[in-house]
Amino acid sequence: MVLNYIWIFFFATAFVVALYRLVFMGDTEVFGVIIKSSFDMSRTGFEISLGLTGVLTLWMGIMKIGERGGAVGVMSRLISPFFRRLFPGLSANHPAHGSIMMNLAANMLGLDNAATPMGLKAMQQMQEVNPDSKSASDAQIMFLVLNTSGLTIVPVSIMVYRAQMGAANPTDIFIPILIATYFSTLVGLIAVALWQRINLFDKVILAYLGGGSAVLAGVIWYFSSLDKEALTVASNVVSNVVLFGIIISFIIMAAWRKINVYDAFIDGAKDGFATAVRIIPYLIAILVAIGVFRASGAMDILMGGIVKLVEGCGFNADWVNALPTALMKPLSGSGARGMMIDTMNTFGADSFAGRLASTFQGATDTTFYIIAVYFGSVGIKNTRYAVPCGLMADFAGIMAAIVVAYFFFA
Repeated sequence: MVLNYIWIFFFATAFVVALYRLVFMGDTEVFGVIIKSSFDMSRTGFEISLGLTGVLTLWMGIMKIGERGGAVGVMSRLISPFFRRLFPGLSANHPAHGSIMMNLAANMLGLDNAATPMGLKAMQQMQEVNPDSKSASDAQIMFLVLNTSGLTIVPVSIMVYRAQMGAANPTDIFIPILIATYFSTLVGLIAVALWQRINLFDKVILAYLGGGSAVLAGVIWYFSSLDKEALTVASNVVSNVVLFGIIISFIIMAAWRKINVYDAFIDGAKDGFATAVRIIPYLIAILVAIGVFRASGAMDILMGGIVKLVEGCGFNADWVNALPTALMKPLSGSGARGMMIDTMNTFGADSFAGRLASTFQGATDTTFYIIAVYFGSVGIKNTRYAVPCGLMADFAGIMAAIVVAYFFFA
């Protein structure tokens, strides 16, 4: 439904702006430019989807090895003590705990196909002990906000798109995304915990939050001690070493558990090919709408107004070109993906705007979509404070992404 309104808005606004340019500015070529842009973006969408096939097939195969090898289970056990404190409304042996752990662990590894079914199952299990079936329980809200904050350790899809768009080093956004999404999750968690009056000074909660924050602070301190050239080299090296280390650990873990690694890879690779084909119509639809919006001049008017406002307040406005991705992300994942691709296509994958748009894409998740799917699956109509807490997490992720991008890429 959200994408429907976005699509209509883009085309209607483009028509109004183009008609104004034709009638009042005498621009007789504007509609021709719009039609050409629609054709060009259709071709671009198809070429991107086609080019994604190989890389997406590779990563989906690797992720399937990790899934079958027990990586999701290991992560679940590691974070279980922490999350049990965040859901005091659930009994210690409630089956929802297992589904919650599996869902969040799968999300961290970018296993969307495994995460969503587990998330829906967790929501249904929590609904069974929900005293008001039409209103979201505290446990359901905590679970949902943790999902919308988008904590992801391996942003596979973003790196795949950057590779397809010609980035010199597609993994250079790995560390920035990790930092931005951590802040998003931390703010979302604290907001819900304060609302629910969860004791954040519990020794287990402090240990996990303090440990994670200490590691992040160490990363930031280390990179801040480097000059620009050394920072770029170190960031690239660390990103690539960590990512390859994850791949090797998945393979070793699966082999140790006597999993047929090759068969697991092939099964996952098949999913990758199917995913690449499946997204073609969705990607073309949103890219054409964005292309028409940009070709009409509406995008320039919108971004120009925001740039003047930001510069008028005395701030640097280089980040504004990536802003459409951030604004779209809470509303639609595919819409934000289209904005990210459009930004990289317009300014370059390795431009500041292209890298920041990629960081925006990985900093948070689609708040309204997740609320609609997860709460809708159990018939909840009163979302209570889920939306404001989810948007707080989104805002924190966006702000962190801007700061981190200036630190790494400006």
